[in-house]
Amino acid sequence: MAYQLIQKVLIANRGEIACRVMQTAKRLGISCVSVYSEADRNALHVAMSDEAYCVGPAASALSYLNKDKIIEITLDSGAKAVHPGYGFLSENADFAEICKANKVKFIGPPSSAIRSMGSKSESKRLMENAGVPVVPGYHGEEQDVEFLRKKAEEIGYPVLIKAVMGGGGKGMKLATSPSEFFDQLESAKREALKSFGDERVILEKFITSPRHIEFQVFCDSYGNAVHLFERDCSVQRRHQKVIEEAPSLLEDSLRAEMGQKAKQAALAVGYEGAGTVEFIFDEDTKNFYFMEMNTRLQVEHPVSEMITGQDLVEWQFRVASGFPLPLSQDQLSIKGHSLEARIYAEDPKNDFLPSSGNLLYLSTPQPTSEVRIDSGVTQGDEISVHYDPLIAKLIVWGDTRSQAMNLMHKSLSSYHICGLPTNISFLKKLVQNSKFRDFKFNTNFIPENKEELLHFAEPSNKDIALSSVCLLLKERHSVVSNKSPWFDLHNFRLNSEPTRNFHFLLEKDYPVTVTQQNNHFVATAGGEQFKVKGEYLGNSEFMLETDSSLEKWRVVQEDDSIWIINEKGEVHKLEVKQEEMSEETGPGKEIKQLSAPMPGKIVRIAVQTGDSVKENDTIVVLESMKMEHMIKVPRNAKVEKVLKKEGDFVKGKEVIITFE
Repeated sequence: MAYQLIQKVLIANRGEIACRVMQTAKRLGISCVSVYSEADRNALHVAMSDEAYCVGPAASALSYLNKDKIIEITLDSGAKAVHPGYGFLSENADFAEICKANKVKFIGPPSSAIRSMGSKSESKRLMENAGVPVVPGYHGEEQDVEFLRKKAEEIGYPVLIKAVMGGGGKGMKLATSPSEFFDQLESAKREALKSFGDERVILEKFITSPRHIEFQVFCDSYGNAVHLFERDCSVQRRHQKVIEEAPSLLEDSLRAEMGQKAKQAALAVGYEGAGTVEFIFDEDTKNFYFMEMNTRLQVEHPVSEMITGQDLVEWQFRVASGFPLPLSQDQLSIKGHSLEARIYAEDPKNDFLPSSGNLLYLSTPQPTSEVRIDSGVTQGDEISVHYDPLIAKLIVWGDTRSQAMNLMHKSLSSYHICGLPTNISFLKKLVQNSKFRDFKFNTNFIPENKEELLHFAEPSNKDIALSSVCLLLKERHSVVSNKSPWFDLHNFRLNSEPTRNFHFLLEKDYPVTVTQQNNHFVATAGGEQFKVKGEYLGNSEFMLETDSSLEKWRVVQEDDSIWIINEKGEVHKLEVKQEEMSEETGPGKEIKQLSAPMPGKIVRIAVQTGDSVKENDTIVVLESMKMEHMIKVPRNAKVEKVLKKEGDFVKGKEVIITFE
């Protein structure tokens, strides 16, 4: 039978996801139509596409989740298919049905499979019938709060509260005791409603020593199914994956058994296309349980591609065009090992809370056949509060796991971002951790090793001194046409050499003195002296020569702060201390307040003026980048004034409540 590949596709997504799909589509000769919100008008995925259409305002609900507008653009553009990517409408059964009704091919499973597997309660009933083991818990329809509380007690704490629909850690909360249950339930329901339009939840026994192992499955429209082996996604924070790898450390017999169960799960719902069957693996008992099935391509699919040599997006296009699966199970094999690190705009020191802002400086490792970067941003782009804080995915491959980990660390050391906090330094610590390298970890790995993983080097005297020289070199470059007397070696000075003082702040003061002597600088910081020559290379990059080495540095200026990237690849942010602000603030002037830890929308304020609060009470719930964050009061206090109201948008560090 002759098959014809889809000729034109609309990609109903944004950023890295849309760019990834477009790369394969263009290689296959498929014309690409993109959509963008008003906030994404200048985004990379828009520039990459053959056609682009505005789909609405910045808010996802009014743009990327606007089913009717997206199908309207699809029809107007002449596209015959929609690729939903992952996230947004990728697991929306209603959208799949709208596509079908308009004779547009939805590149994904049929709506019936999405509904069955999209509901965690329904999927678990189906899996039990298909002979796939499931996690003990309550998966029924009853949602009465008191009923759920009693079920939680029957299951036994700790209990995981999970949104019936969706994934990605959204609408998932852990209640470790009865006293936490109601707050965590309420938060899970709110988050689920906003992310998936459905506030229903299920309850599961929280397995205390689990590993998260998932199988990539693929089915065609002829009843064929294969798995492309497993990924280990156990290293997580806030129930979200941060680093994934393929394959996991499984015996061949167990891999075969789990892979067979994964195919059974997919065939049980008449699946078609790419999907992921996720299992919880109990290290204590060596048992595995079906957790959920993601009816889409996943963020971590590149590691499966790297170890199998297959392009899963190409498989999606071919299956959607009516082709059978390209390979059978016995034609698939594992070669080498692959790791993926998710590079997020987030602050690991502040409980991994997401951050937003501009990418003032962006430098990445050189992509090769062993190093891959999937991203949708370039230098100067904004990481917005409206969308997921993922900046990029860094994927590496090696003949062995040890080789892949070494390459990952080397690549992370060449990945530099200034302008907002990221998790790059954390990821570097993680892949160097001895327990991680020895494969001694489960989903509790980050919390259990938090102190070691979050211990980052402070700026050294050399960092402070040489970055000051960089600032002077950039200043000299900027005034080359109107030369500053400070840089004129022949300028007459009486009894002194040209000198400049700097004063930086982090957790302590960093004073620096830089003196120009003949053709070099002498910078003094913390009692240490450094003799430096240098040159400004442009784009915030500098070549510095000391007595012992020649080093490339980067110093990026931002208002009253600077970002330093030293010769080791370490990134530090320092505030520039202004003289007029150096006055000491006495205890009597201290303002007792609760501020927003990040930009976002206030969804709940639990106190009023005059209320008394106890240490660790949750008094504000802030929504940012699709997730809810509970802000707790750090001490017993009495509320003096509530400055904001529910529904308000606040900036990072903006005061919400003051205390007497």
